[in-house]
Amino acid sequence: MKKPFEVIAIIGKPRDQHAIQTHSELYQWLTSLGYPVFIDDRLADILPDIPEKQFAPILDLGKKADLAIVVGGDGNMLGAARVLSRFDISVIGVNRGNLGFLTDLNPDEVCEGLKNVLDGEYLEEDRFLLEAEVHRHGQIKSHNSALNEAVLHPGKIARMIEFEVYIDNNFAFSQRSDGLIVSTPTGSTAYSLSGGGPILSPSLNAITLVPMFPHTLSCRPLVVDGNRRIKLVVSPNNSLNQEVSCDGQVTLPVSPGDEVHVYQSPNVLKLIHPKDYNYYHVLRNKLGWSSKLF
Repeated sequence: MKKPFEVIAIIGKPRDQHAIQTHSELYQWLTSLGYPVFIDDRLADILPDIPEKQFAPILDLGKKADLAIVVGGDGNMLGAARVLSRFDISVIGVNRGNLGFLTDLNPDEVCEGLKNVLDGEYLEEDRFLLEAEVHRHGQIKSHNSALNEAVLHPGKIARMIEFEVYIDNNFAFSQRSDGLIVSTPTGSTAYSLSGGGPILSPSLNAITLVPMFPHTLSCRPLVVDGNRRIKLVVSPNNSLNQEVSCDGQVTLPVSPGDEVHVYQSPNVLKLIHPKDYNYYHVLRNKLGWSSKLF
């Protein structure tokens, strides 16, 4: 019987010694099962017992492997997703962070959980990403992708900015606010949620626009079809530069008068879950929702 995965990558830069131990244990266990295993080269200095030839940059890991195990918190998963979504590779997370909406496996039972996955016992879903582009005088000045959200905001100084919002080139509304969160369903439990946005089922093909402290009581979050193209036209009267933040990890500079285009990426993240995964159980657990009454 053919294995569902042939070559495995281990990704994610750890923050503590326990996470480093997880990387090492995973490598030893997977190689004992006969799998070729490659590791994120950012870990080479802290895993001296592993042969140097097994380390590679994450771009190469996307080409070599068909399963990536991301060890860490959601931040590690977000960083890996923006790269790995370009390749035909499945991704599963081991939670060594705080909330862990995207990292399902418990590090204390990681081998047991992964054994089932390697035997073909898993659920798979596609999570779409957003592409964010900054246009200036008709040219693309910078761009990046985001699994959670792209956020237009004023940068390091807290102040209001002015911009217009177009959906498929149709004017929707103008706004004076601290910015706008453009979120995927995956990101609906992240920054968007803290800004008052709705929680979206991850399978929905939808994008949410969540205003950040708008200067009007009538402004509310808006959910649009995921195939719509969002255009934010930044007022030329804004006194200082702004930024577009992708997943809170990559920043694109925005000048007064620029346009920010946000649209669904052609790439998707192939996310793997254990067979017993239930999204609503995750929400109850992470958000502290009440248990059943009867």
